[in-house]
Amino acid sequence: MRGNRWLCGIAAGLLGLVVTGGEPRADVPELEGRNELRVCADGNNLPFTNEQGEGFENRIAKLMADDLGLPLTYVWAPQVMGFVRNTLELRVCDVIIGVAAGYGFVQNTKDYYRSVYSLVVPVDFDLEVSSLDDAALEGRHIGVVSETPPLVALRRAGATIKGYALQTDTRVRTPARDAVQDVAAGVTDGAVVWGPIAGYYAARQDPPLKVIPLVDDTTDARLSYRITMGVRDGEPHWKDTINDFIDRRQDDINAILADYDVPLLDRHGQLIHPGSGGSDAE
Repeated sequence: MRGNRWLCGIAAGLLGLVVTGGEPRADVPELEGRNELRVCADGNNLPFTNEQGEGFENRIAKLMADDLGLPLTYVWAPQVMGFVRNTLELRVCDVIIGVAAGYGFVQNTKDYYRSVYSLVVPVDFDLEVSSLDDAALEGRHIGVVSETPPLVALRRAGATIKGYALQTDTRVRTPARDAVQDVAAGVTDGAVVWGPIAGYYAARQDPPLKVIPLVDDTTDARLSYRITMGVRDGEPHWKDTINDFIDRRQDDINAILADYDVPLLDRHGQLIHPGSGGSDAE
């Protein structure tokens, strides 16, 4: 993810997902009409969102606003403790574009993509692994965001861990991006980070880095996640509206994700190769 941390801390590793929320508010009637698409987002959270509209969630939000015929507005807040409580639950915005399925502080829409933690290494490096228990990782200096799913498996494999902070204000630090840049700089041998972050930042190094999506991992680490949009509980019609948008515009969403080098999985957990025609996110 960079950006967003839930389900026992996965999202700070996903780092494009929302963080923790707060106590749900009392039931409030669902809005009967919407005059704008109000998005809750982090203003400095590439490849997901930023205030300049450069992230893939920005582009998906614009696609949805145009599709629904609504002007697009944002409520900006760093994705740290209390993000949901201070945005969605306060009813100052109506949707979070990237949320891991099963996150308890929101009502999840259907998933619109699936991705997986990925290993980032130099293109010419001799590290060829498909699982976090590979013996080739022993003694290697590997970057990983603290308390994210790959950490324990990497330690068991004997890797030398360089940790990056889990909870951070994105206006100050971007740890998953830093992990990828440290690979490019030769500080570490590799990094294991959430797929969208890995793909985006690896492709933008000079020279670009190699990304190995860990779809064949044989450890007990949970590395792949379904990503949904998050709305408030008690808003079934709004959820249905967004689900309909996802159904109709899935190919357009996938094209945006491909522009950002996001490793995508199909419903069976297999990698969708660019140009293969795979567009099934269900």
